Amino acid sequence: MIFVVSYLLIATEKVHRVAAALGGVAAMILLGIINTAILNDDLALVNAHSAFFDKKTGVDWDVLFLLFGMMVIVSVLRHTGLFEFLALWAARASHGKPIRLIILLVLITAGLSPILDNVTTVLLVTPVTLSVCQRLNIDPMPHLIALVFAANVGGVSTLIADPPNIIIAFRAGLTFNDFLIYALPLAIILLAVLIGLLVLMFRKQLRVKVNPDEVLDGLTPADSIEDRPLLIKCLIILAATMLAFGLHTVIHVDLSMIALLGAGAMVLVSRTTPRQFLGEVEWMTLAFFMALFVLVGSLVQVGVIEAVGQAAANLMGGNELLGVTGLLVFSTIAGGLVDNIPYTTAMVPVVEAMVASTSHRGADSPLWWAFVFGADLSGNATAVAAGANVVVLGVAAKWGRPISFWRFTRYGLIVTAITVAIAWLYTWLRFFVLV
Repeated sequence: MIFVVSYLLIATEKVHRVAAALGGVAAMILLGIINTAILNDDLALVNAHSAFFDKKTGVDWDVLFLLFGMMVIVSVLRHTGLFEFLALWAARASHGKPIRLIILLVLITAGLSPILDNVTTVLLVTPVTLSVCQRLNIDPMPHLIALVFAANVGGVSTLIADPPNIIIAFRAGLTFNDFLIYALPLAIILLAVLIGLLVLMFRKQLRVKVNPDEVLDGLTPADSIEDRPLLIKCLIILAATMLAFGLHTVIHVDLSMIALLGAGAMVLVSRTTPRQFLGEVEWMTLAFFMALFVLVGSLVQVGVIEAVGQAAANLMGGNELLGVTGLLVFSTIAGGLVDNIPYTTAMVPVVEAMVASTSHRGADSPLWWAFVFGADLSGNATAVAAGANVVVLGVAAKWGRPISFWRFTRYGLIVTAITVAIAWLYTWLRFFVLV
């Protein structure tokens, strides 16, 4: 009941999601749901090990430190002007044609998503997109919605592209290279489909044309780069970090350690102060993750997750294609109603039980990939289905260009339905036909 109440508060946003999650943890501690350790006959102590360090019921610190390291890397990159450079280049390269601009912004966003999580990507690109649209005097709505769709579709591509991928990968034992082999091809296909859908859905808004030379006042992409030597150093470190991600099974270094090493190297070469690189870390997101891990761990302790997982496995009856279809459909519905991060955290043990009832494990299991695809792509369904959506709509409202829940959702439902259908077809062909 506590979990359900916390989840409803998170979904409805009646209470800030961090407060709702932490409140749920506090209630579970007070009611003794989280395990206690008996010190003697008269005293019982809440067992911190089960909440913080147990592999099945505790906080997954690998996930948190991977996210933290990437947040620091992005914080340093933000100060180099790289993202402003890309946006201004897109404005110039579009030649004042909104249809070309939206395609370029989608490609930039989708290109950044594999190396940055989608929330971070839209945090960086959204203000610049609004500024460019304002300068070009065109409606930013199609471009902002396109950024969200591109970020969530691009989030399918790599292990670090979307928080659900990180959560699933650590539990399923999926590597960075596994995502490149199994998920990246689907992301490329979906990106091509997405561009066609955007042109079709926003054809009326994209008919205008402006002269960028007049409205940008001579501003060029190069003007956004304040320290070129620093940018080159940071890009070298970023490339080395990405290479290490791809080789982590060969060099035997955990992804979280690679992210922290990359972050440390960028801090050293940039000589930024702790106030600068830590000030932009999304501490609330990290706290939210910690609370969610404890909440879901409590459900594992009381046997709820095991019961749900067993029921799902029995319903599947060993038919993996039925399980794939069920996961994609259920993820689309549930993930579209609530943020896909808490949904993924809650469902991981259930999918693990489903996988255990089959003969396939890790990257060979179509169930894990169906879960990845469903969790990521459901983020496009509604305005609250993913963190990227909430960020973009929030920034747009601050700029005086609000996008309503239903205006976003009517486009999101179309994109989600088509991309999830393609994901099912891809999974069916990849694991059940071309084997």
